[in-house]
Amino acid sequence: MKKQLFDVAIIGGGPAGLNAALVLGRAKKNVVVIDEGNPRNAVTQESHGFLTRDGIKPDQFRRIAKEEISAYPSVSFVVDKAVSVAGTNGDFQISTAQGLTYQSKKLLFAVGMKDRPLNIPGLEEVYGKSAFVCPYCDGWELRDQPLVIITKGPDVMHFAPLISGWTHRFTFCTNGPDELTDDQREELQRHQVPIFESPIQYIDSNDGIVRQVILEDGTNIPCRGIFFKPELVTGSGLPREIGCDITEAGMVAVDNFGKTNVPGVYSAGDAASRLHQVIAAASMGAFAAAAINNELNVETWNQNG
Repeated sequence: MKKQLFDVAIIGGGPAGLNAALVLGRAKKNVVVIDEGNPRNAVTQESHGFLTRDGIKPDQFRRIAKEEISAYPSVSFVVDKAVSVAGTNGDFQISTAQGLTYQSKKLLFAVGMKDRPLNIPGLEEVYGKSAFVCPYCDGWELRDQPLVIITKGPDVMHFAPLISGWTHRFTFCTNGPDELTDDQREELQRHQVPIFESPIQYIDSNDGIVRQVILEDGTNIPCRGIFFKPELVTGSGLPREIGCDITEAGMVAVDNFGKTNVPGVYSAGDAASRLHQVIAAASMGAFAAAAINNELNVETWNQNG
């Protein structure tokens, strides 16, 4: 029995993949969404900044999305992990951990990003509860509170004016050499922003709420929240496996509509952008879906002409 050839296989079921599935379903395309159900934001209590969905729990967001997409019967969902991809434009093969193979004309990677292990003792216990990575997502909840920002180098000078919009009570912990210039240190001093280079010994917390950051030199920094820069890697090595260009920052290189350098292959969401926000990922998924749909329609038009 010949396998079904889907119009589009979407690898990843986060906001980008789900919104792409919605747009493609409404365009009458046969779509399979392959997702293992292990999202990066599983630690997140609430998602913010998405109009009509501000404060929604991530699992509720995905449930509602799938309910809405179910109105379009040409979209199928598979709970599985894509482990290899092969083929060329018009005939891609995706193999999964469960030993299944799916074929599609086009391929959309919406694989997101994953955190490298959190190597600061105590950080894992507060991540997603009182330690976050994005002030646009969680800054409101920590407004006017004393915060510790864990980062170093140029990111310090990016983050200092940014976080000052939410609170003026913040301290930088660089967890080692600050990698700043003398001019940058003077700028922080002018704004009365403390900065500590001593390595972090551990983060003291109670039920996920940080109480203080304790440094190896004995310094204790009381705080009510933390922002830190995570070390990220692409959520899957499959884009690289099939030949997609990867940027120096580790993202899949795409144009404004999510198209990669590999014909027929697209990417959207966190895996292809520095804007790691739910609404931005969903928007990218919609753009990529429209581009994919147009490409499929033009190909069919030309074949029938």
